[in-house]
Amino acid sequence: MSLVRRATAKDAEEVLRLRQVMIDTLPGGDSSTEWHTESLPSLRERLGEADGDFAAFVVDHPDRPEALASLVVGTVDYRIGKAGNPRGLAGYVFSVATDPHARRRGYARACMDELLVWFRERGAGQVMLTASPEAEPLYASLGFVPKPDPTMILRL
Repeated sequence: MSLVRRATAKDAEEVLRLRQVMIDTLPGGDSSTEWHTESLPSLRERLGEADGDFAAFVVDHPDRPEALASLVVGTVDYRIGKAGNPRGLAGYVFSVATDPHARRRGYARACMDELLVWFRERGAGQVMLTASPEAEPLYASLGFVPKPDPTMILRL
């Protein structure tokens, strides 16, 4: 039996906790948690959709009942097709996090494996993510390669 399972609406608070663990490690990350209250209803709704374009895969914490040890989240988006992805379906991985007390046990890799299966089942022709230097070896071992992408952002 796999350690990994699909997250449900009941996991929403723990998903937010692990997302905050990830955010707290990012350069310039914002450690505030006030946004969790506003985010929770939407997250619960999305986690309750079994056939949507959003999925989270988790591992339950082995030492703390009701807690999660690891999390990966992804979405499938449509973009106009191109060479290498003519159908235009693209997966995007975000919120990869492991509880600090559950690291180095292979949980993130196991969750990533399940998310990649989910992307393939939905017909995604490519999967993108942003990697921290610490996580690059994991993603490289899964076949991800760096892309010289001049990404910019506008906050609305």
